[in-house]
Amino acid sequence: MRRGPSTAATLGIPPGHLPPPGQCRVWLPGEPPGHPPRPRSCARIARAAPAGSWIVYRPNEDKKVVHVRVVDQRRPGVVVRLRVYDIRRGTLIREG
Repeated sequence: MRRGPSTAATLGIPPGHLPPPGQCRVWLPGEPPGHPPRPRSCARIARAAPAGSWIVYRPNEDKKVVHVRVVDQRRPGVVVRLRVYDIRRGTLIREG
């Protein structure tokens, strides 16, 4: 039997801090929302992402989900995991 993702994994980003559809934003988990960097295109954002951050992307095609690329804890700009969350519930849909 194959299990789905853990429902304990939640997005934890306030809705007002998600980027608009079609754009990306760097998010630092565990940091207060404060003033996150402005949303922008995703073309070069990974190289500038600090270690331990998330690159949050909202696709134009499916506005009900948000894609999160998890950056390695020790290596800035190196994506080690991809997660897809339901925006309304903030719950993990799948992980790769």
